[in-house]
Amino acid sequence: MDIALDLGTCNTRILTKEKGKVLDEPTVITYDAIDNRILAAGEDAYKMLGKTPSRIHAVYPLEGGVIAELDLVEEMIDIFLSQVSSSKVVMPRVVACIPGEITEVEKRAVVNAISSFGVRRVYLIESAKAAAMGAGLDIMSPHGSMIADIGGGTADIAVMSLGGVSVSTTIKNAGKLMDEEIVKYVRRKYSLIIGNTMAEQCKKAIGCVVPPKEEKAFRVKGRDSVRGLPRYVDMKSSEVYEAIAVPALEIVKGFLEVLEKTPPELIGDIYTDGITLTGSLAQLDGFCELISHYTQLSVRIADSPADCVVNGCGKAIAYIADVENNTGLKVNPLLAAY
Repeated sequence: MDIALDLGTCNTRILTKEKGKVLDEPTVITYDAIDNRILAAGEDAYKMLGKTPSRIHAVYPLEGGVIAELDLVEEMIDIFLSQVSSSKVVMPRVVACIPGEITEVEKRAVVNAISSFGVRRVYLIESAKAAAMGAGLDIMSPHGSMIADIGGGTADIAVMSLGGVSVSTTIKNAGKLMDEEIVKYVRRKYSLIIGNTMAEQCKKAIGCVVPPKEEKAFRVKGRDSVRGLPRYVDMKSSEVYEAIAVPALEIVKGFLEVLEKTPPELIGDIYTDGITLTGSLAQLDGFCELISHYTQLSVRIADSPADCVVNGCGKAIAYIADVENNTGLKVNPLLAAY
């Protein structure tokens, strides 16, 4: 059995060759701080964020695309993979994605966390490369393709050619930083304290990174920082735009940096084909327009952008045989096997 794993900062997705996508859960785990007992993972744990008593903690065990709490990630992966592979007699092979700019220690932490379940082998692939494959781009040809996977924890931007990454950058703060900026904005302007989950809901409902053409409203609820009583305000699209403008421009800056380092021959291909966006944050209103404005290139959103990485990992399963049989394939999108 072969499994494709997209271990994201905000969401974890699992795909099998036989059944397609079989799991899509928030990357959240809840545990008892006194006896370290795991209480929930995924959607059940996500519902507990900000609502737990003092002894129970609900956390995101990954930060910026890398593992922050190894023990918790091991427990969470064990729960998720158990739902997919009920029998450990048949040890699965796993293709997992990693951010482009990652240290060897961080890479090894991902491998160790997955290996703790009892898998046969772990194969790694860069997130941007997996996203390009999932979006249907031909990365094996000598034709340049520019892809960006913009998620909750990171934004991976890369130029692909001949099955490899020519130029890339990883921005460590993406969607989650925007949530934090909304929290700060509401507290600064309205003296209202809201949680990150409420800010995320607001961003998804009315968020935009360009001045909105149509004003929308979303009611955020929290605690008055002066009186300490429950209160709400109706946030407008223009206010969310103001709150998240700086993080959005940081992502755009990453595009410009990659384009500056890209060889001229590949730039010509990108000028013809444009940029492809994947990841859940790519669907934020106005992102295509913002990136196109600064880069002067056409920008499109891939079909099912949130699933492109896990779909790409699924396509990369086909290259496992070439690695194991050492067939001498000139180009293999898989980075390494452990």
